[in-house]
Formats: sequence, structure tokens, C-alpha cells
Amino acid sequence: MSEQALIQLTNAGYQATDKWLVRDVSFTVNQGEIVTLIGPNGSGKSTTAKMALGILKPTIGQAFRVPGLKVAYVPQKLTIDWTLPLDVEHFFRLTSKPSNEAQYRAIEATGIAHLLNQELRSLSGGEFQRVLIARAIAREPNLLVLDEPVQGVDFSGENELYQLIGTIRDDLNCGILMISHDLHVVMAKTDQVICLNGHVCCSGSPITVSQTDEFQALFGVRGHADIALYQHHHDHHHGADGSITDNHHAGCSHD
Repeated sequence: MSEQALIQLTNAGYQATDKWLVRDVSFTVNQGEIVTLIGPNGSGKSTTAKMALGILKPTIGQAFRVPGLKVAYVPQKLTIDWTLPLDVEHFFRLTSKPSNEAQYRAIEATGIAHLLNQELRSLSGGEFQRVLIARAIAREPNLLVLDEPVQGVDFSGENELYQLIGTIRDDLNCGILMISHDLHVVMAKTDQVICLNGHVCCSGSPITVSQTDEFQALFGVRGHADIALYQHHHDHHHGADGSITDNHHAGCSHD
């Protein structure tokens, strides 16, 4: 697996008017690697992703993108007029026209062949997410960006989508940047987790999932071992103005 850096932030920060939205962020997404940005609403996840993708220019620090990088993006929300009789197959070709071969591979990879003639408004949350992911990977990206990919999906559907994302990474050998507000459950196949709350609170690999029956029953993933808890605690406080106050010393530790 290649270690080629696709995007990289180095001590990057972005200031809007007199407030820092995020600062001192450093991370890399390599080819064939999954990196997840997690944190509460307003923690700077979207701002960080926009800096990494070149949509926003960092106020401080540096942002790097490999030349010729092809990015596909699956948004958190998509505004659609649900009164329109739009089926999945036509949705694929609304704003881009992937080759028939690329479209076929994407449909097979995501298992949505049986949905092609269905109208978008009839799809479940999980089915719609699969369609969005299929549409994105039909572009054959070097980097796939997923913004809250399991929002509105039940636990069973979440596990299936996480499985699918891991398979896409393996098959396409693309980099994947995921964005989530869920601080408790992340995909174990994630190579790096970056916890944000105005800055990088902590980062590292997810801990190994507990194998107890109680845990698997609680999270609805019985029989699966690829969902992990990422446990951490912060040793500092965040002020409303974005300031950071240490309790003892800067940083964030992992359990």
C-alpha cells in the first residue's frame, strides 16, 4: 500500500473576523488510508476539511494537495425536490457522466443494481447513502470525502456502510477522509482518528473493540468485530471565544 500523501495540513488554522474557527491542525491522508475527523458540532471539522481540500486558504500554517488530485464528495445533506419523479439511474447522470464501465463498477461495489429503477423518494436512509457513495466512486477518485456518512441510518445500516467504506478503500486504493460528530463509535478500519474541538484534542488509531456479548448487544453489532470505541478524555477546557485553558498540561490522552 502506497504511502503517498494526498492531502496534508501542517499547523493550519482559519480565522473568521476575530474568532478562530480552528487552529494548530496537522494531519495527513495517504493513498489507501482512512482518516476520520470527529468532534461536536462547531468543533471545526468542516472548516478543517475545507482547508485540506483547498476550498479555504489557511490563515496560518500550510495546506498541501498532491497535483492532479481527483476528489469525490458525499455531502451530509443534499437538497432535492422530492416531488420530482427522479429515479436512481437518472440521478447518476445529473451533473456528471461517468463512463458506462465506471458506473457499472460503482453499482456493483455498492450493491444498488436492484435500485436503479426506483425513485429516490422511495429509498431508505441506508439505500440513499449507498446511491450517493456509488455516484461518488463512479468518478474514480483519488480521495473520497464522506461528511456524516451514516446520518439517518440505523445501527445495522451503519455497520453495513462502514463495511462498504472499508471495501471501497481496499478496492480503489484511494484515500478516504470521513467527517463525523460521533465521539463514541467509529470504524475500526479507520487508520487515524483526529478529535477536534477548535484544535486537535487528540489523535491516533481507534482502540480494539470489546468482544463482550454485552457490548455487541448494546451497539447492535453482534457477530461483527469491526466497530470500535475510541475512548479519550481531555485535560483542558474550551472557552466560548475559542480560547484553551489547560488543567495540568496541554494535550489529550487515550485510554
